Amino acid sequence: MSEELYNDGVHACVAFYDLVDEGADHAVQCNQFLIVDGGHGALIDPGGNMTHSGLLMGMQRYMPSRQLDFIFASHADPDIISSLNKWMVTSHCKVMISRLWTRFIPHFTTGKDYSSRILGIPDSGMAITLGAARIIAIPAHFLHSEGNFHFYDPVSKILFTGDVGASLVDHAEAARPVRNFDEHLQMMTGFHRRIMVSNKVCRMWVNMVRQLDVRMIVPQHGCRFEGREMVTRFLDWFENLECGVDLMTQENYRVPT
Repeated sequence: MSEELYNDGVHACVAFYDLVDEGADHAVQCNQFLIVDGGHGALIDPGGNMTHSGLLMGMQRYMPSRQLDFIFASHADPDIISSLNKWMVTSHCKVMISRLWTRFIPHFTTGKDYSSRILGIPDSGMAITLGAARIIAIPAHFLHSEGNFHFYDPVSKILFTGDVGASLVDHAEAARPVRNFDEHLQMMTGFHRRIMVSNKVCRMWVNMVRQLDVRMIVPQHGCRFEGREMVTRFLDWFENLECGVDLMTQENYRVPT
């Protein structure tokens, strides 16, 4: 299932929610995203081998896959970018990822030297030209990866947040926006407490995001947050979340008996 999150006839943001088979309970549910501007396109976190064929077919409605300009990778986990070799072969795209991971990315390919097509994003982030638009890579380090970026589209006012805001829901639920924030907490609290590093980082990220005009937060797993009110609810919650090392004690570091 694909869903247009934004489309003004020139600029479009499309989400793909069901490319991981619903019967694949052994695999985590993942969302993939396509931004198109005037015939130029970028995939955000295209996923692994399970999603490649469906994504390749689904994006043809919006642009030919061979004309793909970029892959934007929030970090280097397998569910983010392990299908990379197939995209390098079937298109001439460049990969944008934290410069911390540029020399790790070739481990997802078959050995051919793609170094000229793997571009490192500096720790401070950057603006990336896509057609007539500019997509902003904003720092999200340690949320959860050491080198991590989120991608903000000023045209649609969508912030693509990788694992921040992710929820563990059934495949059929992922395409639906969050309607009841309090009920939704049970789907994401445990995940965030374990996978995010510390409240200090959460607070700094929220301080940065509040400077942007964000109308939608779209994570890589689970449901999205639509509208200013729901975006604010999420930011208020995340800002105060205790997680990661905040919760660790000596009891978590004992020699097994």
